[in-house]
Amino acid sequence: MNKKSPIGIFDSGYGGLTVFDEVQKALPEYDYLYFGDNARAPYGNRSFDVVYEYTLEAVQFLFDQGCPLVVLACNTASAKALRTIQQNNLPKLDPEKRVLGVIRPSTEEIGFLSKTRHVGILGTTGTIQSESYVIELKKFAPDVLVSQHACPMWVPLIENEKYQHPAGIQFIEEDVNELLKKDPLIDTIILACTHYPVVAEKIQQIAGKDIKVVSQGPIVADKLKQYLKAHPEMEEKLSKNALREFYSSESTIVFNEKAERFLGYPVTSIHHSF
Repeated sequence: MNKKSPIGIFDSGYGGLTVFDEVQKALPEYDYLYFGDNARAPYGNRSFDVVYEYTLEAVQFLFDQGCPLVVLACNTASAKALRTIQQNNLPKLDPEKRVLGVIRPSTEEIGFLSKTRHVGILGTTGTIQSESYVIELKKFAPDVLVSQHACPMWVPLIENEKYQHPAGIQFIEEDVNELLKKDPLIDTIILACTHYPVVAEKIQQIAGKDIKVVSQGPIVADKLKQYLKAHPEMEEKLSKNALREFYSSESTIVFNEKAERFLGYPVTSIHHSF
């Protein structure tokens, strides 16, 4: 197929690169277009209306670039904008296109991961306040008891590479311990922000070996593979030239430098602003 129809992956910042990395490893033959709205990040403390507006603009941009399928690799966007876009905007924009999020894939798996049926969620203020994980878990694992804790400092610490400094480590320790205080029976912690895998090792150290610390990237990658098998009509639309394109609303120099830290290889991005 000569027409370029990549899978679009969107995040408000750099955290979505952790999802992109897992997805492109699981499905390497496909073309991908990653867009980071870095100039307007973080989304975590913004209102529902603003997150919806920004996310819709990003989805429209990815559609305009030829993406028939867009993955919101951002928990805040998935929590505050996905349902409205799916129900209200897609029928008007293009009913043949699809937008998927990262919350449902994670909540579908929780029931298989927790033995105690006590789960902890660490996320941005926006994701935690949305109650999206609690709502979704009631559908897929209604017997699971959920405790949540917002970590508003983590994204800035990660993006500014301060998470290994003593003050950064202290923030992480305090937040993890606050979550565990809420329920001593927690045996599974979901990192409900795509930035957080960067500090997963530190979280695991704090939580202890008896608690599973779960990143979303591998789950989303596996669920996307299953989705494409179940929807051959979408799979047939996607181009397979193993191409990767990166766009950012921020300075491309800044994006390239930070993206290389997340991915471990050089990235050349294109600037796009709204």
